[in-house]
Amino acid sequence: MLDDLTDRGLHPLLAARWSPTTFDPMFDLETTQIELLVEAARWAPSAGNSQPWAFIVGRRGDDTHRRLVRHLAASSRRWAPSASVLVANLAHRYVADTDWEYSEFSLYDLGQAVAHMTIQAQALGLSARQFRAFDRSGVADEFGVPDHWEVTTMSAFGLVPSGASSPAHPPAGPSRERRPVRELLWTGQ
Repeated sequence: MLDDLTDRGLHPLLAARWSPTTFDPMFDLETTQIELLVEAARWAPSAGNSQPWAFIVGRRGDDTHRRLVRHLAASSRRWAPSASVLVANLAHRYVADTDWEYSEFSLYDLGQAVAHMTIQAQALGLSARQFRAFDRSGVADEFGVPDHWEVTTMSAFGLVPSGASSPAHPPAGPSRERRPVRELLWTGQ
């Protein structure tokens, strides 16, 4: 399937992207790799260059990681703690220098920033999984996130253990199935 997608012109980083639920618990991202993930997010496009995102980054074994793990749901607690890095993704809902109470584009912009991080991880030979199975208000309280920010999702970054499925050979199944392009194009009536 990967060869078929790249033969049709889809970039290999996009064709190989998948969301693992197994990370190598012995692998640690280097500081420079973590900095590159955040740098990739920094260069994502945003409405009016507002860059309405922030990240709580925890490396496995540090206090931030332990505090994030406390708020994982049972389903993500089975796999996420073994990721080298957990990142809580925050959207800035208030638009500075306007009379708007809520930014209608902050979640979209944050999504682009997280997608940039995901592709940067692929470029570094790493894997990423974005997820929502955690207590958002618990994370907000734990880290003192002000009301005008919204804890939205988390991302897990790391290396898939050898012998497990890999980005080059992702598992078959529903997570790799995609709707046909014709179903994505809105044609009206």
